[in-house]
Amino acid sequence: MIDRRFFLTAAAATAGTVRFSPCAFAEPAWPSKPLRFVVGFSAGSTPDLIARTIGDPLSQLIGQPVVVENKPGASGNIAADIVAKAHDDHTVGVMINLNLTIARILNPAVTYDPRHDLAPICLVGTTPFLLALSPKWAAQKAGIDELRAAGSKLNYGSVGIGSMAHLGMELLTAKLGIKPTHVPYPGNPQVLAALAANEIDLAFVPAGIAMQQVQGGKIGALAIASAQRSDLAPGVPTLGQLGVEGIEIEGWVAMAAPATMPEEFRSRLEALVLQVIRSPEVRKQLTQQGWDVAAAPADVLARRLEAETAMLTKIIETQNIHVN
Repeated sequence: MIDRRFFLTAAAATAGTVRFSPCAFAEPAWPSKPLRFVVGFSAGSTPDLIARTIGDPLSQLIGQPVVVENKPGASGNIAADIVAKAHDDHTVGVMINLNLTIARILNPAVTYDPRHDLAPICLVGTTPFLLALSPKWAAQKAGIDELRAAGSKLNYGSVGIGSMAHLGMELLTAKLGIKPTHVPYPGNPQVLAALAANEIDLAFVPAGIAMQQVQGGKIGALAIASAQRSDLAPGVPTLGQLGVEGIEIEGWVAMAAPATMPEEFRSRLEALVLQVIRSPEVRKQLTQQGWDVAAAPADVLARRLEAETAMLTKIIETQNIHVN
């Protein structure tokens, strides 16, 4: 007679082998080569700093280099187009609001469609915008009334047509009934430099980086474009508190991959990047760079993209904003 205990033992051993088999629980064989982070702005810009802050610890996690490539131009759309059309499964974009929402609505000639060609990975960080003034206006302690009186004599800077800074300023100047001249720049460092040199009069700039210049006495701070005062701009009132209601704009940076990247790779990337962002060391660095750390997963980012696309489209249509 065959001992029944033999089958029980063998069955247990087989079950154990299946349960702990590396093949059954192995992570996807990705990444198999260096990751490429494509940034649509120059070195030293806020998206660039975020990409590099995340890239180093992510490289340690995946055992592959993370290479940051700066492809400035068209408010980040050149880089976004590169990402959208990449088919190597190892190209990722570090992008601002415009690239993932209204790029094609603003300019039908844009050759990628954010909704169909890009897949959200995660939201990294957010920041309210500060209405910053040049030293000339700051020295005069200029307020809303002074800006309204200056009218078309003013000029303002932004990081490009369709950027949150540009759309927010168009909304503000429409409420004030003035038509200043728009001067686009490659990135926020250039906008801040132009403000400090009195080359432009005002600009919406992410509060986290603008306040460094304000506290250093290089530029002035008039108001924050948010519903509530922000810890990123201590002591600065909201536009609403100055009598200008209905302007709430926020900058953010997110990560996205080509829609053609397999879902299992995107999910792995999402988990790894969120792990990096939520680490105390990286969170501290992002906060020091002037960001409220969001670390929101892909589904949260996707809902935000839908809502923000609708809001920004309304501004574009109302103000008749388009790229020539």
